Amino acid sequence: MKPLHLAAALAVALVATAASAQGLAVRPLRVIVPVPPGGPSDTALRLILPRLSEGLKQVIVVDNRPGANGVAGTDIASKATPDGYTLAVGNSGTQAINASLYRKLPYDPLRDFTPIVQIVTSGMVLVANPKVPGNSLANFLDAAKKQPGKFNVGVAGATGELSGDALWVQTQTRMNNVRYKGSAPAELALVAGEVDVSLLTPLASAQHIQSGRLKAYGITSSQRNPVLPNVPTIAEQGVQGYDFQIWHGLFAPKGAPDKVIRSVNRETVRALQAPEVRDRFSQLGFVIIANTPEQFAAVVKSEVAKYRKIIKESGIELL
Repeated sequence: MKPLHLAAALAVALVATAASAQGLAVRPLRVIVPVPPGGPSDTALRLILPRLSEGLKQVIVVDNRPGANGVAGTDIASKATPDGYTLAVGNSGTQAINASLYRKLPYDPLRDFTPIVQIVTSGMVLVANPKVPGNSLANFLDAAKKQPGKFNVGVAGATGELSGDALWVQTQTRMNNVRYKGSAPAELALVAGEVDVSLLTPLASAQHIQSGRLKAYGITSSQRNPVLPNVPTIAEQGVQGYDFQIWHGLFAPKGAPDKVIRSVNRETVRALQAPEVRDRFSQLGFVIIANTPEQFAAVVKSEVAKYRKIIKESGIELL
């Protein structure tokens, strides 16, 4: 070997040895996020990222791959080499709803991924334009039953659409879904009166509710939301068993080393226990979960079955 090449090889070896001695990995850890920067899944990851990186003694690179309801990025993650250096953020849409919403999904959420930890969850809020009759969920549903198909629902995403469909089926009402490309366009359409109601995040709705530009009918989760503590859940108002949440968590491609799964779970849970992290998530309307890989796997399996039943019963057109 030429002297220059030998020197370069020795330098690389010394860097690797030094990194190993400090518990650091030579390669960065990539986390694929199937939504644009600033989206809820992206936010959930970035709030724990500094502490996760510190705990793992690992450089972490966020790789945003948005598109097609999260299918594009999640598909890339499912086909990544399962060596522990690629993880993914998944949510209720990518890992549960898409399993039944697409005729030919290029990945299988249950077969192709190992759940690591459910980070946070959040209910949505059913909100209406002020011109819509009724100041309570019961009043609105009564009006909807008297005029089937009159009211338009601004749909911001798959989770919101199916949560709404489940509510209309359970309450025997008929609405018209109008799809928008994300929460922001649906929110603007609702405020402008282009649609009558929508299921949006509490954070996106709170300011409009407080100013009177929107009115809240109920929270979709089984527990109230910290951003809107005075808004009752839909279940509290008599729709028994109604519980729909948008959740976000970490996954690894199937076959990733168990020690990686356990380490990432441990350090994520530790990051979520930090007071400033907990406070920030609460301010954003998220509820921290921080469960085990086994518990999270059971959640995903249950959610896939729940949404498959809803899609079948609602007759929603498959993609």
